Amino acid sequence: MPMPSLKIAFVVDRFGNRYGGAEAYGVELMRELSAAHDITVFARDYDPECGLKLHFVPLRSWPFLPSWVRVLLFAWRARRATRKGYDIVHSHMNGWCGDVEVVHVTPVRYNWRVRALPGIKRLLSYASLRVQAYLRLEARRVAARPGHRTVAVSGLIAEQLKQAYGQSLSFPIIPPGVSRSAPSDRAARPQARSALGFSADDCVCLLVARNPMRKGLPTVLKALARLPARYKLLIVGSNAATRDFIHKPPENQGLSERIKLVEETADVAPYYQVADIYVHPTLNDSFGMAPLEAMSFDLPVILSPAPWCGFAQYVQDGQDAMVLDHPENDEQLAQFIARIDGDEAWRQRLVQGGSDVVDRHTWSEVAGEYLGLYQEILKEREADKQNRPVGRR
Repeated sequence: MPMPSLKIAFVVDRFGNRYGGAEAYGVELMRELSAAHDITVFARDYDPECGLKLHFVPLRSWPFLPSWVRVLLFAWRARRATRKGYDIVHSHMNGWCGDVEVVHVTPVRYNWRVRALPGIKRLLSYASLRVQAYLRLEARRVAARPGHRTVAVSGLIAEQLKQAYGQSLSFPIIPPGVSRSAPSDRAARPQARSALGFSADDCVCLLVARNPMRKGLPTVLKALARLPARYKLLIVGSNAATRDFIHKPPENQGLSERIKLVEETADVAPYYQVADIYVHPTLNDSFGMAPLEAMSFDLPVILSPAPWCGFAQYVQDGQDAMVLDHPENDEQLAQFIARIDGDEAWRQRLVQGGSDVVDRHTWSEVAGEYLGLYQEILKEREADKQNRPVGRR
């Protein structure tokens, strides 16, 4: 029997594909769920270019306030706005409003109370209003209670949550999904590459990121310097820090001519279609949606190992992707790029392995897992209501 239509409140900082992997996760999940359920988005911003028109309630705050104060205000306003009128409140934000709380990044408590830190830094964190605010919000977010689930987007995040809050706790793991891309127009590819300044003989490596520096750009540039001039780099999502890093240091002179920078965009498909290899030597990714998305475009992928990249736990090294032994090993990255480019059989093996990974990560399956959680939550909520004393109902 199909689930009746639900009224779902979706709480996120910004709603749109252009804002990053975690935000794209929310857009695509709500796109899948909105086919059968009534979705209202609560966020600071809503990007109309995401191609999904849902009811939107803006929760904006004054930009001059410190970031931790804005987060507190957002959490408080989101709780007030979603307390009534919704069957499920699905949140991607630090706070306490959600029936489902999805954790996309390293837990705050893991960073400040589990991970090794200099003694003075740990001591000062106890006096920091910012750190204490984030810790208390997160503690309320993950607190076990009937009709509530804290979801991790990767096994890496689930393990960090257990280390931070107790191994006896259970955190369902629901990684991101992906939509398989439509077959590219091979005839149009040479023209599209030419428009970006690439020739037919170039091997184009692609990096898509809101913050390319954190996704391993320095390592990519060092690897590029080890390779002949026909190896090029396409960066989608470049910011001021990226441009400064590429153009200013003397050691990057000569490399800048081999690099194409593209501003942040909601439509990255054209860039996947012109690339030859996807490179992702990230220094910090709880999952890593970009390499999964690259696989949907039949690109061979090179990525960091866990714990730097949570997605590495979902691939077989040498079969589905090439996994570096360390995200800063530029020599190995250069070797992998050259091998994929020079060995067509090896390239096709990785493309097929990546295609198999895509088959295991469809958005319809992700949505189905969340609907299963919703059903559990609604049943628990009803049972809790029935078990309460009459005077407390």
